[in-house]
Amino acid sequence: MDPILEVVCLLLGFIGWVMVGIAIPNRYWKVSTDDGNVIITSTIYENLWMSCATDSTGVHNCREFPSLLALNGYIQASRALMIAAVIFGSIGLIATLVGVQCSKAAGKDMVRKGRIVGVGGVLFILQGLCTMISVSWYAFNITQDFFNPFYPGIKYEIGEGLYIGWCSAVLALTGGSCLTCACKLGTSEKQPYPYQPRGRVYSGVAPSQSQAATSYGQHAYV
Repeated sequence: MDPILEVVCLLLGFIGWVMVGIAIPNRYWKVSTDDGNVIITSTIYENLWMSCATDSTGVHNCREFPSLLALNGYIQASRALMIAAVIFGSIGLIATLVGVQCSKAAGKDMVRKGRIVGVGGVLFILQGLCTMISVSWYAFNITQDFFNPFYPGIKYEIGEGLYIGWCSAVLALTGGSCLTCACKLGTSEKQPYPYQPRGRVYSGVAPSQSQAATSYGQHAYV
């Protein structure tokens, strides 16, 4: 695998991992909509951990969700998936750093280093899948309530935290896929074979000129 391509894929996975860390604490996963409201007195926004509100004077008030079990199932699942994404990305980042060709951590065995990089690529893919499922599931519930005319509660729109999560998932999936596909996991080292000349090789003392001439004289005529 090209060392430059390895570094580029590593940077993609690293940026995706950093963006996961930015998306998780972001407060704007969903924001209350202004559609159909003439007078707006407050804005409510939420993420996986808390609900906040701001009024027209700019005062912000936030409170954490009091009970985990009282939350909707998709919020609990999104929490678990985002935490799993951070764990997969951390291990994948370490594995890729160890296995790249410019690193000396895994020695000079290129086959072993290629396999380590391939494992890192798979972990980056798992990170991207967890992030993509989490933010997409959360966004689906937002849009489902928004377009439901019989929904009695507050309607929300997609916030910036979800867009950060989508970008993170795309970067992690791209970097992990390139690492996994480009590394030759099943190759073995090419062992040099000793040179073997074609034909028979005779060992012994070379005949003298007189013996060679006598042999030639005996077999020259029939």
